Amino acid sequence: MQILYDSTRGGEKGLTASQTILKGLADDGGLFVPQQFPKLTAGFKELSEKNYREVAFEVLRLFLTDFSDEELRYCIDHAYDEKFDDPEICPLHEADGTWYLELFHGKTIAFKDMALSILPYLMTVSAKKNNISNEIVILTATSGDTGKAALAGFADVPGTSIIVFYPKDGVSPVQEKQMVTQKGDNTHVIAIRGNFDDAQTGVKKIFSNQELRAELKEKGYQFSSANSINVGRLVPQVAYYVYAYTRLLARGVISEGEPVNFTVPTGNFGNILAAYYAGQIGVPVNKLICASNKNKVLFDFFRTGTYDRNRPFYVTTSPSMDILVSSNLERLLYQITGKDPQETASLMQSLNTGGRYAVTKEMQKALDGFYGDFAAEEEVMETIRIIYEKERYVIDPHTAVAAAVYRRYRDETGDTVPTVLASTASPYKFGRSVLHAIDPEQFDGQSDEQQFFSLHDISGVEIPQAIRELMQAEIRHKTVVDPAGMEQAVRDRIYSSHPSVNL
Repeated sequence: MQILYDSTRGGEKGLTASQTILKGLADDGGLFVPQQFPKLTAGFKELSEKNYREVAFEVLRLFLTDFSDEELRYCIDHAYDEKFDDPEICPLHEADGTWYLELFHGKTIAFKDMALSILPYLMTVSAKKNNISNEIVILTATSGDTGKAALAGFADVPGTSIIVFYPKDGVSPVQEKQMVTQKGDNTHVIAIRGNFDDAQTGVKKIFSNQELRAELKEKGYQFSSANSINVGRLVPQVAYYVYAYTRLLARGVISEGEPVNFTVPTGNFGNILAAYYAGQIGVPVNKLICASNKNKVLFDFFRTGTYDRNRPFYVTTSPSMDILVSSNLERLLYQITGKDPQETASLMQSLNTGGRYAVTKEMQKALDGFYGDFAAEEEVMETIRIIYEKERYVIDPHTAVAAAVYRRYRDETGDTVPTVLASTASPYKFGRSVLHAIDPEQFDGQSDEQQFFSLHDISGVEIPQAIRELMQAEIRHKTVVDPAGMEQAVRDRIYSSHPSVNL
């Protein structure tokens, strides 16, 4: 069955997967969604006997139907290789009555590696399939993890360049250093004076600037995105939820056909949307537990049916979730409107102009499969400490948000359905916060390097290569701009990289 893609706002219809991967965002500002959901053809028992690469192949071939099997295997085999420090790619760890899906064993020790290790290969294959000779300019906003994973994935990839914007004071010290030390002649990192929503809004404005896009196209360039708005980011994330289900089956935790819950720490809504898509293609999902931090706009949406970004913005210990505009929620809205692009566009217009929208009672009822909750900062720190003391298992603050929410969900509902919790980052990436939670008297005041060794001592987990490299890395990117200067910064980077181009 061929799967084609439409914009959630109705402006573009019937694009192939490779066309959507190249475009990233639709011309009308909408996100691309499949016209229909395919269904898994392989049985879960069969999938439980396959490794991660083989399961990913079975999932990707359902959505990326204009890719040949050979092309998909090429992309998968080059993405999920020795860059990952665990042969399972994303192993499951049982602790505190749930199953932690460790998504941080890639090159940049965060879950974004799961998709951004493969996106450059999907994109370059897509360019060849569509006879694209333009250089692809990857334009991305990051709340911390996407930026480094995208930079690492696209560094020195022929025919591409990448520009990443991040909030200057809105990421962890390790996240920032990972980005500003990135090597590669085609990589550009720019801090903005603002928060992630400012960065994301600025990137969307640049994408929707048709005059600039036409100007660049004439010069031999075209924009694409490495954010989770790109189908090439979203589909690979679906694969690891399918894989998690098959691992529970292989371990005898569940029988084939038994439901599971997925608990996901959520900011931009892409990771939990991938779990929703896994359910749509056949994974038996009981409940999708959406865990927010203090920026609890999604919690309020699931409880009230009103999405309202007109509220204070908080900088927390889980910075990748410090988001008030969850872009991927638009894809879910499109589904619960009955795939109505006009209604979806109207809701997005309300968000853009007034900062809020409200869904109907019927639409809200369609969200019954979701449970939303949030964890305050004190609860996040307490959860890190409790799980360490109880299990000697160390988790990062984003994972702790999900763990805190799941513990409360389990207590409130009595739900004993086996639950997979998306563990989205290595504790080494947020060592200062993690150690403060476990024992501030012992660990506060240590240098970053001392804290890395302390984490090793208490967790028994080797210091990741990404951290070891970071200790000696040279800072290469130092530019800081206001949000209003983002477009000019893009022009400057393209011009400086290609002096012959007159922009």
